[in-house]
Amino acid sequence: MKIQERTGAGAGRTAAPAGPSVGDRLPTPPRERKPALAALAVLLILVGALGATMLVLQAGDRIEVVKITEEIPAGQSVDGSNTTSVMVAEDPGIHYVKWSQLDALKKLKAVTTIPAGVVAVGEMFGSEAKVPEGKALVGVSLKEGQYPAGLKNGVTVAAYRVGGTSRSGSGDDGDGGSAGSGGGNSVIVEKALVNYVQEKGGDELVSSSNLPVTLLVDEAQATALTQAASNGEVALVLVPGN
Repeated sequence: MKIQERTGAGAGRTAAPAGPSVGDRLPTPPRERKPALAALAVLLILVGALGATMLVLQAGDRIEVVKITEEIPAGQSVDGSNTTSVMVAEDPGIHYVKWSQLDALKKLKAVTTIPAGVVAVGEMFGSEAKVPEGKALVGVSLKEGQYPAGLKNGVTVAAYRVGGTSRSGSGDDGDGGSAGSGGGNSVIVEKALVNYVQEKGGDELVSSSNLPVTLLVDEAQATALTQAASNGEVALVLVPGN
């Protein structure tokens, strides 16, 4: 009897329905694709790449312009020795002088003194120089020995009266006293700026051995300097500070 009861109990357990195995999973619905979002992402990537490319192209949009390598006094022009070419970023708001315009620029004059190391712009040049208020440009013609070696534009000199004698009280003419008030070997101008000096070998020296020089001086000193220059009594000396 005991054997039959146990067998019946075991048979009841086997007859119970078997549950799902651990490895089985419920089926999931297929993932929904969104082609619009994918297209938008691709479009954003393309727009970003295009923007970066445009920035690089703009940064590389450069032009060749004129740069001043040596100081150009007012009234003087550029030439092959005082200019060079540089590349700069193009800017419509700045009137750069392009390197291709150098020949045309040589026909114009600096309206004021242009320092070395600057990039040339159109406003620096014109048909004539502008003499600063209270100043005057005086031309002198100097013989050998009346000017220092290596005299060039932009240096500061002192102008002396040499070789003349005082005409104070001579009475020969109405302004004799003022013309010779300093006597021989006296200072006419303590500080004058060399605005222009003719290079040796230039056309102006073909018929003359004298050196033409233009000095920028105070207006009050122009008369005395002009009188001494007309008599060939001017000598230039470099002063400290050059």
